[in-house]
Amino acid sequence: MFKVFRSWLDHFFADEQALLLVVVLAVGLGAILMFGSTLAPVIASMILAYLTLGLVQWLERFGVNHLPAVWGIYSLFIALLIAFVFVLLPLLWHQTTGLLSDLPLMLEKLQGLFMLLPEQYPQLVTADQIKQIADAAMAEIGNAGQLVVSFSLASIGQSLTWLVYLVLVPILVFFFLKDGHMMVVWLTSFLPNERNVLSNVWLEMDQQIANYVRGKVVEIVIVGSATYAAFLWLDLNYAALLAMVVGLSVLIPYIGATLVTIPVALIGYVQWGVSTEFYTLMVVYGIIQALDGNVLVPLLFSEAVNLHPVAIIVAVLFFGSLWGLWGVFFAIPLATLIKAVMNAWPKKLLS
Repeated sequence: MFKVFRSWLDHFFADEQALLLVVVLAVGLGAILMFGSTLAPVIASMILAYLTLGLVQWLERFGVNHLPAVWGIYSLFIALLIAFVFVLLPLLWHQTTGLLSDLPLMLEKLQGLFMLLPEQYPQLVTADQIKQIADAAMAEIGNAGQLVVSFSLASIGQSLTWLVYLVLVPILVFFFLKDGHMMVVWLTSFLPNERNVLSNVWLEMDQQIANYVRGKVVEIVIVGSATYAAFLWLDLNYAALLAMVVGLSVLIPYIGATLVTIPVALIGYVQWGVSTEFYTLMVVYGIIQALDGNVLVPLLFSEAVNLHPVAIIVAVLFFGSLWGLWGVFFAIPLATLIKAVMNAWPKKLLS
């Protein structure tokens, strides 16, 4: 058994550059796992700087010098951050607490609808079963309300930490935008001069992941904004909260849009019942989803990575279970990293 394992190691790690690639990936993963919570502001700042770097490079292509381009994009970033903190977050919090307070009344209305099922399908469901489900749902709603209250009380003690992050992250974003290239040069100076495999992985990742991550952010903003405008036009309750959920649903390929349809349809039904307004809501929502899937996605991801749907779903489930929302957001980039490593691995070792 040991000889077989030793032979496998000699076969796949005989090349020094392959070993260097494994060491770099292991060090990066170990640093995230061990110091991820401590370095969270730094990691978040690096991600935000990477997302906005494309705009800086776009300005530079029009002849704008690096520093003025950085200041221009950074000013836009600060303006968006202020709008998010002082406008969007309070609105979302207000609608979330309002939804939780209205959930018991909404559940009673839905319970009245479901109580018709035992009359029509007595062999499938009984009135007692419907009542048990409603009681369980009511208990969960109560737990959710208590969780929101406890979270708001507990967050008072963490306000100082959030304020520090709110100041620290924008500062780090500026320096990553301004001096990011020099930092990369400094870090790579510690690596061997012969690093073709690592360079190939970086080039493939930088081209494909930049297109994907920035395109996904643009898709979230466009889908969320269009949905919010449509829900406002229809005068749907909790329009901002539902629009945010619809926008974030594009992070989960294939199943996100399906799952988010449920709360949209439920709130629309509770507000209007089976009426013209409800059907209009579902038609408009369906049009937004159709335009996203058939127009927006092909435009934004024309150079996106080519991954099998099974690989995408497995990556979303795996990395989402590890790192939550961030894991879901970066599931496809991380899957692309694995694919890039396999493509750049010395071919003679795979023969």
